[in-house]
Amino acid sequence: MRVVRSVEQLREALEYMRRGGHTPIGFVPTMGFLHEGHASLLRRAGEMSNTVVMSIFVNPLQFGPGEDFESYPRDEHRDLELAEREGVDIVFIPTVEEMYPQPIRSKVSVASLTTQLCGASRPGHFDGVTTVVSKLFNMVQPDYAFFGLKDAQQVAVLRRMVSDLNMNVEIVPCPIVREGDGLALSSRNVYLSEEERTQALVLSRSLRTAREALEEGKARTATDIRKLLVSVISTSPLAVIEYAEILTFPDLEVLEADDLLTNVDGEIIMALAVKFGRTRLIDNNVFIPKEVATLV
Repeated sequence: MRVVRSVEQLREALEYMRRGGHTPIGFVPTMGFLHEGHASLLRRAGEMSNTVVMSIFVNPLQFGPGEDFESYPRDEHRDLELAEREGVDIVFIPTVEEMYPQPIRSKVSVASLTTQLCGASRPGHFDGVTTVVSKLFNMVQPDYAFFGLKDAQQVAVLRRMVSDLNMNVEIVPCPIVREGDGLALSSRNVYLSEEERTQALVLSRSLRTAREALEEGKARTATDIRKLLVSVISTSPLAVIEYAEILTFPDLEVLEADDLLTNVDGEIIMALAVKFGRTRLIDNNVFIPKEVATLV
């Protein structure tokens, strides 16, 4: 495994791999503090690629005022151990100065998809994501890029960016990885107190309850599902709901209150953002209502 810290070193390492015929190239962008969810992305990349590149970069452009950029958890030594264990070939660890050597005056912005869900409460966040990911794609020029569906909105935004700008890379969405008790893995879980960690299980429980209600015909409309999600999450005294929404996926279009979900073509997403103390957690479930309806 080779660790590089400059764009020049990265390109030299990739050119060596390409000259040796070690293609296709799979890319896993991360902000570090890796967990089993990241490991699952790396394993998927290894299955589809002959060279696996991973980046570790906490991107300041996607953090808003008062967010946790400075305190975001970091552990490079542990991250490199996990990367080597998972067979990563090249790890790119740039500084902020390497990524942004001068004040950035250009950005990539995806309209519409970024005004819902996390985009509504974190203005500018997705512009930071799309800008840094487009920079990384230009540096790595991967054949495949792997992203976890825990942040399904990010996946939708990046797929649209790649399509709109004719980028020669395939976005590969990968399933959410959960703890045994259902909590979605996140680098921010380390912030949770013991009691907050216990109460955070209400997120996966609410999604499961709503899905089961749809399967059993007890909930049929977007309003039914929203009310059920809020009702279950509200049983947790520490939970502060930022949103509990149900939208089409990947277009992220709002479903009208009385829309019958079984009339929706394609996939929908039940998406949550909830705070426990100072920790903001997201979770979701993506599925095809018409397939669920066949279980009734």
